[in-house]
Amino acid sequence: MKFAIYTLGCKVNQYETQAMESELKARGHTLVDFDQAAQVYLINTCTVTAVSDKKSRSVIRQARKRSPEGVVAVCGCYAQTDPETVRALGVDLLSGTGDHLAFLDKAEELANLRAAETADLVDDVMGRRTFEFLPAGGLSQRTRAMLKIEDGCGNFCTYCIIPYARGPVRSMPLDRVREEAARLAREGYRELVITGIEISSWGRDLPGTPGLSQLILAVSQAAPGVRIRLGSLEPRTITREFCEEIAGVRSLCPHFHLSMQSGCDATLKRMNRKYDTARYQESVTLLRRFFDDPGITTDLIAGFPQESEEESAQTLAFVEEMGFSAMHVFPYSRRSGTPAARLEGQIPNEVKEERAKKAREAAERMGLAYRTRQLGKRVEVLFEEKREGLWWGHAPNYVEVGLSSEEALHNQVRLVELSSLLENGMLGREIED
Repeated sequence: MKFAIYTLGCKVNQYETQAMESELKARGHTLVDFDQAAQVYLINTCTVTAVSDKKSRSVIRQARKRSPEGVVAVCGCYAQTDPETVRALGVDLLSGTGDHLAFLDKAEELANLRAAETADLVDDVMGRRTFEFLPAGGLSQRTRAMLKIEDGCGNFCTYCIIPYARGPVRSMPLDRVREEAARLAREGYRELVITGIEISSWGRDLPGTPGLSQLILAVSQAAPGVRIRLGSLEPRTITREFCEEIAGVRSLCPHFHLSMQSGCDATLKRMNRKYDTARYQESVTLLRRFFDDPGITTDLIAGFPQESEEESAQTLAFVEEMGFSAMHVFPYSRRSGTPAARLEGQIPNEVKEERAKKAREAAERMGLAYRTRQLGKRVEVLFEEKREGLWWGHAPNYVEVGLSSEEALHNQVRLVELSSLLENGMLGREIED
């Protein structure tokens, strides 16, 4: 049969879609573009913001309109947290964030029946206790593979719906992590991205409660010579001991995404974040002590409920002090079912947008300052694609680098001297190793 897949959301959703694509191909099915005719349309939804919900509904409607007789099968976080709304859109198969292989089995079954039957596989997410193993990998022509090591989150930040969509923490056992890393290295991937809903929590549910540093060392040994890039980290993960244990891993990319959300202690407390600005700054200081000018990136929520002008100013000042290499800025999105949605003092949209604009301007200044410091440095760039006459890839610190070359550089690592600045990246020239 012909299957079409549409994915919204984070790297974990992308990972799970890749696994489903691989499984469908192994079963002999054909994957087609989402705007083409297919027997089954699979939609992997996201619910991290209200905009994500809206996009998910729009894609479902498109599929239903495109193929009134086809099977519209919906899974993912939005389907898990708001199944009633998704059911009302006329889907044939509804699942959530678990048991993706059963989801594919049922999609095949419904497509073969060629009858107006529906199915509902949404489970009790809080009852999950085991990690769902899905084969890691990358989409065709990708140079890096995502390796999902963990699912679920127990932090329950007041603004976040994801713990209700993903359930408690479940970790991939370390032996299985080693096996997957070795397999991906044999398949030719040059970089492994360690991903999960909250990878800092990896191991807490395993015997002996191993820590993330153990996993990093194990992956580096199982896949020698393959770059390792970490997903988003909880700031408290960064301790002196953690840095001492991983600083000697030469394949680890010096790029650390430390989730921040606010630079004001009062706001962080309302968010139920488990650190304050002093602890966050300690993490940044440790990373810069143990790594040579690492790329440190973060997330920021602008206009959280009850955020005053003074608190917003505190956050901007803190952001500038941290000097991030890049920053993702989001206006606060009110999520029904979360404690923050019930707080008094919701900020008007125009105020949130203005604060987000100021934060993005600060991010641009910091990014330019960081890239300026990289001029003249020699870095190994993993090249991924050709655009507008240049080959593009990422340095270990995640700066995007363009290179003019007549060679086909896809999935090649080349030593490059960073020679000039671009708006969001840098140009380089290849040099002899």
